[in-house]
Amino acid sequence: MNRAQHVPYVLEQDEDGIWCASAQLRPGVGAVGDGSTAEAAAADLREALIALIEEVGFSPEAAVTVDVA
Repeated sequence: MNRAQHVPYVLEQDEDGIWCASAQLRPGVGAVGDGSTAEAAAADLREALIALIEEVGFSPEAAVTVDVA
C-alpha cells in the first residue's frame, strides 16, 4: 500500500544566500531543510518530513492513496 501526504512549504533565501525550506505537518509539528540551492533545500526538507512522518505518523487530515493490484 502506498500512502501520500501533500505538505505545502515555504522556501526563502537568507542574507547569506542559503536557501531554507519549512513546512508544518500539522499544528505544532514541522520540519525544516536547507541547502545551497532551492532544490537542495526542498530535498533536505523532504528527507526531514519523511523522518518526521516515520516518527509521529501521518496527519489525521492526510489524503491517502491506495493502489490495489
